[in-house]
Amino acid sequence: MTIPQQIITVGLCVLGTMLTRFLPFFIFRENQETPAFIQYVGKVLPPAVFGMLVIYCLKNVSFLTGTHGLPELIAIAVTVVLHLWKRQMLLSISGGTICYMLLLRFIF
Repeated sequence: MTIPQQIITVGLCVLGTMLTRFLPFFIFRENQETPAFIQYVGKVLPPAVFGMLVIYCLKNVSFLTGTHGLPELIAIAVTVVLHLWKRQMLLSISGGTICYMLLLRFIF
């Protein structure tokens, strides 16, 4: 890419990022009530995204051969227990990830 193309690309990325960050504040004013559909999407979308990520992470796990998916299932259980116990997403995700990495490295 030439220098002008790089500048244009970076400028468009900055514009797109700023537009997506600031647009909700212009559309949904502070003194107006947020539409019911937007509130519904705000409640439903985060769990749906995490569910989709779990499915994606388990798509190549073979439960019939190898470790039979035990490291994955143990790490998921650790993640769920940590989340139910502390209700802190960062702790839950990092704890489950560290558990999975340790299981693969030292046990399986």
